[in-house]
Amino acid sequence: MPPFNALVHDESVNAIIGWTLTGVVALAVVQSVLTNALLWGGFASLIVVVTVLPPWSSGDWTVMVPWPLLLVAAVAALVRAFDLYLEIAGYVAVATLALVAVVELEAFTSVEMSRRFAVAFAALSTLAMQGLWTIAQYYSDLWFGTEFLRSQRELQLDIVFVTVVGISLSVVFGWYFDRVEHVGSSKRSSTFAGES
Repeated sequence: MPPFNALVHDESVNAIIGWTLTGVVALAVVQSVLTNALLWGGFASLIVVVTVLPPWSSGDWTVMVPWPLLLVAAVAALVRAFDLYLEIAGYVAVATLALVAVVELEAFTSVEMSRRFAVAFAALSTLAMQGLWTIAQYYSDLWFGTEFLRSQRELQLDIVFVTVVGISLSVVFGWYFDRVEHVGSSKRSSTFAGES
């Protein structure tokens, strides 16, 4: 299947699709700002920044995480930006941001993780990201009169749901990377990794 091989193993194809999907997230940022959803716009901006960090640091536009991971981020950002399935899209966006960061650490730096550890680390990173998101929501409610955090029970359920989504996404992508060995999901020689 040559077309599938190009989608999976060609760095240029992966980068073109990845940059396109990053552009979609950037459009979701603009849409969020235009509709006065500034907190969400800021979070989506963080997704864009984390995604473009490896190509910017390495000076190589093809140094991108696998595009299927960015597809999940783009879909979550778009769905959330257009006020559809707000809670689910938020959980997926938080988990995906954590997973993108873990994949970048493993693939483009000198950090080495086994797949099992990477899955566990991504799940823990999702919890940390949810904690920061909760703090941001709290201060948004306090300073701007938004109503993100309506009750303690809802906050606790958010933590449970984002944990389930984070573990699920981590397991699915760990399985995918083990079987497909998508470009951008394993070590490669790059200046971003500090190799010459």
